[in-house]
Amino acid sequence: MSRQSYVFTSESVSEGHPDKVCDRISDAVLDAFLTEEPEARVAAETFATTNRVVIGGEVGLSDKDKLSQYMGRIDEIARACIKDIGYEQEKFHHETCEVTNLLHEQSAHIAQGVDSSKDKDEGAGDQGIMFGFATDETPELMPAPIHYAHAILRRLAEVRKDGTEPTLRPDAKSQLSVRYENGVPVGVSSIVLSTQHAEETQTSDDIHAIVEPYIREVLPEGWISDDTEWWVNPTGTFVIGGPDGDAGLTGRKIIVDTYGGAAPHGGGAFSGKDPTKVDRSAAYAARYLAKNVVAAGLASKCSIQLSYAIGVSKPLSIYCDSFGTGQVPDERIEQAVAQAMDLTPRGIREHLQLNRPIYQRTAAYGHFGRAPEEDGGFSWEARNLADVLKAAV
Repeated sequence: MSRQSYVFTSESVSEGHPDKVCDRISDAVLDAFLTEEPEARVAAETFATTNRVVIGGEVGLSDKDKLSQYMGRIDEIARACIKDIGYEQEKFHHETCEVTNLLHEQSAHIAQGVDSSKDKDEGAGDQGIMFGFATDETPELMPAPIHYAHAILRRLAEVRKDGTEPTLRPDAKSQLSVRYENGVPVGVSSIVLSTQHAEETQTSDDIHAIVEPYIREVLPEGWISDDTEWWVNPTGTFVIGGPDGDAGLTGRKIIVDTYGGAAPHGGGAFSGKDPTKVDRSAAYAARYLAKNVVAAGLASKCSIQLSYAIGVSKPLSIYCDSFGTGQVPDERIEQAVAQAMDLTPRGIREHLQLNRPIYQRTAAYGHFGRAPEEDGGFSWEARNLADVLKAAV
């Protein structure tokens, strides 16, 4: 029997964290190419350090002339991301940092695995395993520690950007240790928050006074008690931040992007990859399926694993674990999800309408637990498959 009373910890990082700056730029490049051509191929990686951004990887458009044209926009795209995040410091500024574009055309050998497969349908762009997870411990069907760690940083970004808190700066990290009783999250045993700030004269106590009201606003009522430990800017001064303080790289925050360690991860990063890459699209599909299993009342907690081989369209395996909470056997859930959704790469893209420029917004504060948006953003968070799954079991 699994433990019912314990403390579990997850962390998040802000949009100004060096790795998230890189994720944002990579996804902005992807969105630009998808705007031009929904079937564009992109695998963009970004590296950032003091006053420098380097973008590399593979891109592909059917029109080679337009490919050259879009290559010329990369500098503009990167600077717009850095400006929106809020970096205007001496050694990392959207106007003065050096942007190097090393993108090149997609490998023909990789393209052939996607474009033609043994079973005459579009094949997966690579082998791999992908996981989706959902739990009813929050309204968003996400694990509480990562959900609220994201929420804290998202709120601090809002008040930084709207001018309410002018001394906060873009780079920040949060960490929550959530206390569970009888399997239900009931409180926070410790809160860790490190945020970049404007003035070297600002102390940890000064920053604590700024951020505490927003943290209390975000967390459920009663979760913070007299016993909750606070660690705000525990190292003291944090003025030098972002890529000037530490180098950033696309894809280094895969646990932050997903479930905060509360569920398995297949290992593949998301940002900068077009939806033919099952690292991204199948992970979204697995979350969509797991969320709808829980939304349908078939389980209160659910993990779905999918596996693929390069050039092969159909998943090699589908695995469900309801952690003993299932209302029907896990085998029936596996059969139901296979019936309810076409899990080939193209089937996933068409079902979730992924061939749209909706990815830049996913780059910070988690790819999951967000509300579906009118233009198709976060379509994998919809609960519109719940009735289909109930009927299928």
